[in-house]
Amino acid sequence: MKKIILAAIGLALFSTNFANAQEDDNTTTDFKKWQVRLRGVAVVPSESANIGVIGGDVDISTAFIPELDFTYFFTKNIAAELVLGTSKHDVNTTASDISAIGGPTSTDVDLGSVYLLPPTLTVQYHFYPTEDFKPYVGAGLNYTIFYSVDEGSTVRGVDYDNAVGYAFQVGFDYMINDKFFINVDAKKIFLSTDVTVDASNLADGLSIPAEVDIDPWLLGFGIGMKF
Repeated sequence: MKKIILAAIGLALFSTNFANAQEDDNTTTDFKKWQVRLRGVAVVPSESANIGVIGGDVDISTAFIPELDFTYFFTKNIAAELVLGTSKHDVNTTASDISAIGGPTSTDVDLGSVYLLPPTLTVQYHFYPTEDFKPYVGAGLNYTIFYSVDEGSTVRGVDYDNAVGYAFQVGFDYMINDKFFINVDAKKIFLSTDVTVDASNLADGLSIPAEVDIDPWLLGFGIGMKF
């Protein structure tokens, strides 16, 4: 957590100093400081796991969601974006060994589903190669909240720890007119969580710990408005 706090402070200082460095170049340039986007996003996990007791790996489903984000421009080039959206994912283990409780040595265990609420804040640098085409890159932090867990019909319960991750992005806006634009955006979030599966309904006192890397891609397409 200490490293995360230091990273957040560093990110804030970087954005402030960079914005100040750019200020003189932009004070005479008229630009809109706010923009909002509505995107359709595919949340595609790049999952892996270290599962105790029964071994195996993890499979987390892809989700398609609507997503809303707000961007504030400190200067014409430097901006901060806050992304808001939530997704539901089905979860199961793969190739797990449950022979100790009378099952097969390699099987998938249904762990139901879970919702992820991952507000993400990034600092962006925007380029202006043409009047209409405006690419950008960004980096920042993510905090993911796991909620509305449905453990399915196999185990008694599943508990996910909320987690902090790093986010990187690349994308572009293409202006339709002075106010509205089309947006294409790709984000990579490096996100890990500790999971505890309560399988005491299958064997007395059976608890299965797991370290799960979700590391999703967020691939979005949508429209936006400057104001």
